[in-house]
Order: sequence, then structure tokens, then C-alpha cells
Amino acid sequence: MILCTDILPPLTRLLRRFGLQVVEVAAQDAIPGSFWGEPEAGLVGNRLYVRADTPLHSALHEACHYICMDPRRRQQLDTDAGGDYAEENGVCYLQVLLTEQLPGLKREQAFADMDAWGYSFRLGSAAAWFQHDAEDALAWLIQHGILDDRQRLRWQVRRR
Repeated sequence: MILCTDILPPLTRLLRRFGLQVVEVAAQDAIPGSFWGEPEAGLVGNRLYVRADTPLHSALHEACHYICMDPRRRQQLDTDAGGDYAEENGVCYLQVLLTEQLPGLKREQAFADMDAWGYSFRLGSAAAWFQHDAEDALAWLIQHGILDDRQRLRWQVRRR
């Protein structure tokens, strides 16, 4: 499992493109805004909190919640990203795409980390879901302007 400490500078640069500030928390400190508890990433406003032991998939998942939520929820964000089933699927799909934007990482790493953490998908694995059952997630990301019609990142957060 890849940890944030292994890739913090590129992760910080990547998420800055979406208006997110990555804040590194000291090893002995609690992670503000962590919905699942430590060592999972936390969200408060436009700040994504991570520690050296925070799994990369957790940081990306929380970041994707920030990207995918509507502006009203984003303004009030503190710990619980909320969202519905369709948005959660969009978050998971985007998480895979953002993994590939980091140097040396491929979607297979995202799939392995998601499976190891315990994400559950109807087809039994993150890879099977992404490859055979995620058309609705892709359509959701396009509908909300996060991906363009050619399935490329637009490098912006959801606007409506």
C-alpha cells in the first residue's frame, strides 16, 4: 500500500490544481476532519489533512469527494463529505484516474489498494467494477463537468 509520505510533493501539486491544500500533520498528532479515523485522511474546507502513515488511496478518495461535491456542500465541508450513491461511484472512478496522474503509478495500484481497504463492488473487485460496471460513474463525471466528453480530466471541481 502506498502511503502519502511516499508521494507527498507530487500529490500536493496534483491536488492544488483543484484548489485543495494538502496539510501534513505530525506523526503524533490527530488528523483533523478524518471521517474514518486515523490514519485516514481528513477534510475541512479546502484542506486535506494527511500524516506520513495515511494511505494514498484515502487521501485521493477524500480529495475526490471535494472535487465531486456541489459548491454548497464544499463551502460547509467539515469531516463528512456526504453525497449520494451516484456521487460516491463518481468519487471512486475519479480516484482511479487521479492515481494515474501521479509519477510511477498505474490504475492497478489504485485497484489493489481499494480492495485491500475494503471498498466493495458488485463484481467483487475495484478492477472488475471499473472495467465492466462503472458506466454510470463515468457518465456522472461527464454530466457534472469533471471529465469532458472524451473522458479527459477538465481539472476543475463540480460547479453545480
